[in-house]
Amino acid sequence: MTTQKFMGKNQLVDRLTAQVGNRDTAISILRQRGQMEQESEELTTAGKARDNMTAAERAKDRASKESRKPASQYTYNPKTNTARLKRK
Repeated sequence: MTTQKFMGKNQLVDRLTAQVGNRDTAISILRQRGQMEQESEELTTAGKARDNMTAAERAKDRASKESRKPASQYTYNPKTNTARLKRK
């Protein structure tokens, strides 16, 4: 997953489409996550919050939820779209 396009805010659908290779699949994933309405292509409140994040913010948010450590303790790698704990 080396997508370097659509890294900014308000690009959630475009970024996921680029990652999975198909807009319909991306929409299906967003609906399963509860980030898009089932009957339209409107983002839910949760989807809008996610859409308002950059790729880096989303990666740090994912990592912090898994580890229960603050997102500020992570660094972002745009080549892999992942976040890792900062080295001390």
